[in-house]
Amino acid sequence: MATETRLGPTETAVLYCATVRTPVAPMHGEPGIGSQMISQQLAGHHVDVIDEEGDWVCVTGPDGYTGWMHLGFLARAPEASARQSRQPSRVSLGCVTTASGGMRRSLPLRALLAPDEAVQTGEIVEGRRLIERFPTEPAAITKSAQEFFCSTSYLWGGVTPWGADCSGLVQTVFALHGKQLPRDAWQQAELGDDAGRDIGELVPADLLFFSDRTDRRVTHVGISLGDRRMVHLALGRGGYSVEQLDDRKDPYVERLRERFLMARRVI
Repeated sequence: MATETRLGPTETAVLYCATVRTPVAPMHGEPGIGSQMISQQLAGHHVDVIDEEGDWVCVTGPDGYTGWMHLGFLARAPEASARQSRQPSRVSLGCVTTASGGMRRSLPLRALLAPDEAVQTGEIVEGRRLIERFPTEPAAITKSAQEFFCSTSYLWGGVTPWGADCSGLVQTVFALHGKQLPRDAWQQAELGDDAGRDIGELVPADLLFFSDRTDRRVTHVGISLGDRRMVHLALGRGGYSVEQLDDRKDPYVERLRERFLMARRVI
């Protein structure tokens, strides 16, 4: 996913903190349901409200990304809660829960469970054990990308295995392993160290960047698996795909190679 538009007002003073109350909450480019979804926030995560327009609020997420959300997806957080540490207590790895009132809901990867939710099926991890389960190591990162996002459909603005775009996959997987990256591919391309343009020299967890624009602005990103392989979510594949980047017989791979710009090493 790539966008050059900075959304929301220039004044970024925080009006109040809110918590996402639904499993997935869309962020829009404009304050209206008909505008394009540009990203998503997940259950239990906090956002900072920086502007209001009727039933819509302009929010900034933990990654600094800004967009518009409808108030129906949010619950205003008490000031005391907003000042407390935002260390998650229980993190969904894809589960179904029930709350004390009997409400049943499905939670995607990285959603946070409420205190009264009990797990019925699926898996969670305690927040304090997150880094033990998901260390910031290349092999662990590439394993998670393949394990959690296999069969995921492409969805512009999505960040979960229920539907995601290229940079949503990258951001979610790295965040799971304790590395917060920006939301868009062009922003991610500004991080880390130059890993060169030789695909054969790339190591697991390097990020590969591509462009289909005449000005060569970054529009796509994938994660190196090493051995000239890459995992990504691509519109041209309909979603999840693992590419063998030296496959000269695959027309799609050939187009990818033509559009390849650079690689960055972020861990």
